[in-house]
Amino acid sequence: MQEVVGKVARAASARSGVLISGERGTGRHCVARAIHARRISDPRLFVRVDCGAFDAGELESQLFGTTSGAANQGLESIKEVSLLGRARGGTVYFQNLVDASARVQSRLSRILRDREAVIVESGETAPLDVRPIAGVDPAIEDSVREGRLREDLYRRFSGVQIEVPPLRNRRDDIPALAEYFVTAICERLHLPPKSLSNSARMLITALPWRGNATELRGLLETVVPTCDGRAGVGIEDILAHLKLDGGAVEFVGGGTLRQARARFEREYIANVLEQHHGRISEAARAMGIQRTNLYRKMRALHVGRIKKDTKAIGS
Repeated sequence: MQEVVGKVARAASARSGVLISGERGTGRHCVARAIHARRISDPRLFVRVDCGAFDAGELESQLFGTTSGAANQGLESIKEVSLLGRARGGTVYFQNLVDASARVQSRLSRILRDREAVIVESGETAPLDVRPIAGVDPAIEDSVREGRLREDLYRRFSGVQIEVPPLRNRRDDIPALAEYFVTAICERLHLPPKSLSNSARMLITALPWRGNATELRGLLETVVPTCDGRAGVGIEDILAHLKLDGGAVEFVGGGTLRQARARFEREYIANVLEQHHGRISEAARAMGIQRTNLYRKMRALHVGRIKKDTKAIGS
């Protein structure tokens, strides 16, 4: 993440477009906001465009304010009230860029190339001083090769490229991020300040978080309000709302903390072993423990060996 922070600083000082790649939930939007804030203090000049939220004609109308295309001067025409018009002097952050139609991609590429447009209301040519940023999935280059994203548009955005690593690859960040979310949730709901217990923090750090920070925040938004009247969020609170592969982890109230932890560890180890087709070394690596420790836990918790999937191994 230190590398990401350094690239944010460099992107803020450059004039080119920015491509932020990463899995959903890793905070691509937050990185875009950070770039904007380093360059421009006015949050109103940060315009967010989700290309997947509109049909082709509606997106074109929202983005440019008009579907008439190029003006007589050969430049694109936009209205002051359009998303691009409102973002002049600021930042436009695009999501789901590959969902934009070929026509919208063509117009957008042209206007980002020319850096100026004809304002419909006045008929005058004006500079289009916007910083284009796109949040994309890691496989964005596949979309270019498959023709779903224009290559020239991809180049307009890829002057600076920032890759945001998934949460599971930066486990040291998880406790601080979780505490930040807990504090923010308490402030928003006007609850007394709370903090995570050591056992809850260790549990949260060990989870896979396939939905990244969004999944972590969602869990804590469910858990924190249930701890009203207590200053701490304990491991039993997390276990009561935890889900693995879409199924809730069974939690029986009144059990001891040791029993709750054993139930979770049994579920968690079995789940990870299944994901790795019974390969002990890979499962231990994913959990961040030694293989011998995993064997010992499996014996203590009576977790059986999972038969290896020979088809998966050969694939």
